[in-house]
Amino acid sequence: MDSKKKNIWLLNVLFVLFSIAIIAFLLNAPEETTSPLPQDDIHIEFHKIKKKKEAEKFCLKCHDEGKDSPLPEGHPPKYRCLFCHKR
Repeated sequence: MDSKKKNIWLLNVLFVLFSIAIIAFLLNAPEETTSPLPQDDIHIEFHKIKKKKEAEKFCLKCHDEGKDSPLPEGHPPKYRCLFCHKR
């Protein structure tokens, strides 16, 4: 086997090993723990808004400090709600 064929064979083996490593990593990823946007009467209007940033403008009406459902302490930044909470 000449040098060029060895290099091609080695690259193919490395590619396969790299692919297996990525698949193993993805299969061992933790489950999604963020709760989805509720499908209740309060949130149903936000499911109809197509652009996420447009829908997020209304979240603080209820989820700001001193409102009906304030965010828990330690909650990530509140201006990107639909980044984590999927519709």
